[in-house]
Amino acid sequence: MANIIAVTGCPTGIAHTIMATEALKKTALVMGHEIKIETQGAEGVQNPLTDADIAAADTVIISSDIFVNVKRFAGKPMVAVSTSAAIGKTQSIIEEALAEMEKTSPNTEEQTAPVQTLPPVVKRLVGVTSCPTGIAHTFMAAEALRKAAKTLGYEIKVETQGSVGAKNILTCEEIEDADAVIIAADAHVDTRRFAGKRVYETSTKEALHNAVTLIQAALAQSSPRKIDYKGKIKQFKKEHSTTRTGPYKHLMTGVSYMLPMVIAGGILIALAFAFGGIYAGDAKGSLGWALMQIGGATAFTLYVPVLAGFIAYSIADRPGITPGLVGGMLAMTVGSGFLGGILAGFIAGYLTRFLNNKINLPDNLQGLKPVLILPVLSTLVVGLLMIYIVGPPVKIALNSLETWLIGLQQGSALILGLILGAMMAFDMGGPVNKAAYTFSVGLLASKIYMPMAAVMAAGMVPPLGLALAATLFKSRFTIDEREAGKAAYVLGISFITEGAIPYAARDPFRVIPCIMVGSAVTGALSMVFDVNLLVPHGGVFVLFIPNAVTHLLNYIFAIAAGTLISAGLLFIVKKPLAKADGPLADDRSEQVPV
Repeated sequence: MANIIAVTGCPTGIAHTIMATEALKKTALVMGHEIKIETQGAEGVQNPLTDADIAAADTVIISSDIFVNVKRFAGKPMVAVSTSAAIGKTQSIIEEALAEMEKTSPNTEEQTAPVQTLPPVVKRLVGVTSCPTGIAHTFMAAEALRKAAKTLGYEIKVETQGSVGAKNILTCEEIEDADAVIIAADAHVDTRRFAGKRVYETSTKEALHNAVTLIQAALAQSSPRKIDYKGKIKQFKKEHSTTRTGPYKHLMTGVSYMLPMVIAGGILIALAFAFGGIYAGDAKGSLGWALMQIGGATAFTLYVPVLAGFIAYSIADRPGITPGLVGGMLAMTVGSGFLGGILAGFIAGYLTRFLNNKINLPDNLQGLKPVLILPVLSTLVVGLLMIYIVGPPVKIALNSLETWLIGLQQGSALILGLILGAMMAFDMGGPVNKAAYTFSVGLLASKIYMPMAAVMAAGMVPPLGLALAATLFKSRFTIDEREAGKAAYVLGISFITEGAIPYAARDPFRVIPCIMVGSAVTGALSMVFDVNLLVPHGGVFVLFIPNAVTHLLNYIFAIAAGTLISAGLLFIVKKPLAKADGPLADDRSEQVPV
């Protein structure tokens, strides 16, 4: 039996953090191991691991989508994965952690053995570590290199290029004095500043397992290598782009920065209506008017520029922010709205990246590119395109979409609601779900609130339907699933569709169609009932804000109908479970369909 400690974390600290924690706890218990888990997220650190916990641990699992400081686990076998991997491949992750534990003893012997034969001369090294997410492996590899250098009696400084930016940055003097350079990276690292030095390039995984060997290999190079830095950089960029880039990734980056502004603005608008009535914006000087100025006139005006700015940032890094923001603001000015903002972001990003790659300046003038040349040129081109070429036709398209949505008849409203509802349940927080949600959020600035209502209601149905089915039809669900239903109720009413993922992962071909039907019915009913929702998030909690939602009883009926339909379909398609050694409720032994 192993003693395992783990850290789980995601940006919100809610859905994926909780699900990863529960998956690791239950699987470790089944496998006969002890585990203690610390969670991190928006609410801070929960159940923190003590020094005693860390000292007693045999191995460490980092399951996080955010930065986790791993220095306190130095010397412990460690595995770093995403929360989705911990949820979907829990047993294999734990087995990998146990395998790392078994490697520790031979690895230690292997790394300490060569110490006797090392020359007495102190060597100086520098290194750079980086991984695609920039979370755990970046810092674990850096720590491994430091420990190995100390073991060998050498000096080393390691720069980390992670999710919090570059840390411990190498100076020109440190690079100049270094006997060798080690690049332990799974993502692009610009090596041009190391020209003329012995450069050894490897992966973070290799640094974790064979740090001493890497240092010796780097120093063993007889002379500085002639490296085709230009070709290397192009190769890394090409490989890096296939794993981290793409239109969807850029769009979701923009959406993630935009959402807090939309949510804050929407709730403040709803509060303005609560305090000042439907015409709160007309009573100048009142509290309702002030709230409307903050939420509607400011937050809702800025969210399209923020969307465009961070789409461009995702594509071109910081030089893309200025043309993206300006392009997004012009999209609002010329009336092309969120559609124009999305196009402005992509145009600004790809244009800035193109200019950055094509404009070559002497080394002493390189500093002008990000602060002067790129912002001015890209902002000028994007601005002219938005005013004269892109903006006018997109405005026509947006106006046509708005006219169609406003004039929806029951038949077309029904179809749109069915489509949006089914999309919300299809992948429970994945690309299809996010596409429906982004479409609805984008329409809020145009004061079209029906799709938003349909999407939020439909997104609440999957976890609610599964929780209800697990409560009513116990024989069709394992004990773990029935216990998970308690959390699924809370996640469902909070509009966290990911609460359905554990059920769908276990039985996708039965669960996903059932929740899609329920969500589609809810979306359709919401549209047919002409329900309008001013707030883009919050689940049932925002329904208590006066005037935040119209036709409240009909809206609640739509959510309840979809929940009941999903639960009923699950009763039909899922078969009762049975086990060989007694009643289902007596223990947690494995259960299989009859």
